Amino acid sequence: MTDPAHARPSAGPSAARPPHPWRDPALRPVVAASVTLGAAVGVFAISFGVGSVSAGASVLQTCVMSLLVFTGASQLSAVSVIGAGGTTASALGGALVLAARNGVYALTMGRRIEGRLPTRLVAAQLTIDESTAMSVAQDDPIAQRAAFWITGLSVYVFWNTGTLIGALLGTAIDPVTFGLDAAFPAAYVAMVWPQLRSPRGRWAALIGSVLCLALVPVLPVGVPILCAALAVLVGIPPDHSATQGITP
Repeated sequence: MTDPAHARPSAGPSAARPPHPWRDPALRPVVAASVTLGAAVGVFAISFGVGSVSAGASVLQTCVMSLLVFTGASQLSAVSVIGAGGTTASALGGALVLAARNGVYALTMGRRIEGRLPTRLVAAQLTIDESTAMSVAQDDPIAQRAAFWITGLSVYVFWNTGTLIGALLGTAIDPVTFGLDAAFPAAYVAMVWPQLRSPRGRWAALIGSVLCLALVPVLPVGVPILCAALAVLVGIPPDHSATQGITP
């Protein structure tokens, strides 16, 4: 029989517990990378705020757009078209085309994000390029969720803070004098550059550029950008799943 004096004590409320997922030391690199990425995105938001005010929007309109739309490519596209004299319809069309990719991201993140309807509604607002990329880069499900939420919230805070700073600056300075009128093209180049590493990406960029330049003299402002979006079809890789067997 077991000696009562040497019996193992039962685990009580004070027994050692695993650390909370958000305090897990293993997640510190994920947290650091997510916050750093959010801060970097906030720099582009300053240029957006300046450009939006320069295009005719008020500080309030600029900030509300970032709070509600919260997709940088679409915002930059819409403001660029309006600033160049395009119609609201053409600006909205281009913005919607660019925002459509977030729906694809939602299909991917829907399998990783848990929670009730309010949580999922917040997650839908935070489903962007950065939060999706950081999440799918993780192997552990806990790390995937942590990367998504921390990146999404960081980008949201820094993007809206940068927008406010840029909008206030835009009312006090001349963007052309400081070279900020080139911020939008530079932002687009930064977003497209990683896609140019593949042959399909380079072909899509080349065809889209040629289409846009060829149609600029004959179509209203903003419409050539919509037509150039057809080049994305070249960048979609073929599906070989129907022709390849499933490896056991």
